[in-house]
Amino acid sequence: MNELIAIVDDEPDILELVSIHLTKANYRTVKFLQANRLFNHLDTQIPDLLILDLMLPDMDGIEVCKLLKQDAKTAHLPIIMLTAKGDEFDRVLGLELGADDYITKPFSVRELVARVKAVLRRYQSVEPENIIKLHEDLVLDMQRHAVFVDNQDIGLTLTEFNLLKVLISRPGWVFSREQLLSSLWGDEKFVIPRTIDVHIKHLRVKLGKAGCYIKNIRGVGYKLE
Repeated sequence: MNELIAIVDDEPDILELVSIHLTKANYRTVKFLQANRLFNHLDTQIPDLLILDLMLPDMDGIEVCKLLKQDAKTAHLPIIMLTAKGDEFDRVLGLELGADDYITKPFSVRELVARVKAVLRRYQSVEPENIIKLHEDLVLDMQRHAVFVDNQDIGLTLTEFNLLKVLISRPGWVFSREQLLSSLWGDEKFVIPRTIDVHIKHLRVKLGKAGCYIKNIRGVGYKLE
């Protein structure tokens, strides 16, 4: 362990609290009160995970997330959103932008540390494999964790990549939402079935014309033709 965790929050007490407990859990931390300071830091060092508050003084956290996912060097940076906003719209929007998890204030520090461990574990558990070609226009490079449509890397998040990897493992097989949740997150209790629908929607958009290969089987789940 000893991964570097970046924390962005405009409340100094929250920054210190999260940093202390992550340090106790054997992580290194770097703290920022503003988004622009985070971006300055990213020019020299990319952390292993980002804990991002949505309510920042200089930039909305949603916009920060969007910019990070659009930049090739930070597109695969795991993000946990930390915010006082708790309604479904914000949770879904965060997931659609590529965030890996979402926790609301007030929060349990033990739960936050557990989620950090869980997200990092998912990113570290990907093992190199061979190239898989489903159709002439859709190719997965398991070693590079990349997906190509018409020879163009479409820049999936690791969660989106792993979801497609599960679907492509058995073409034509219908996976229920519960099976997909189990494959991606195991026994973690933090993830709801709605998460799968959000990631599938985002995955289809990124796949473009190849998105039609992912079929929704009403009342059951999803399959890849």
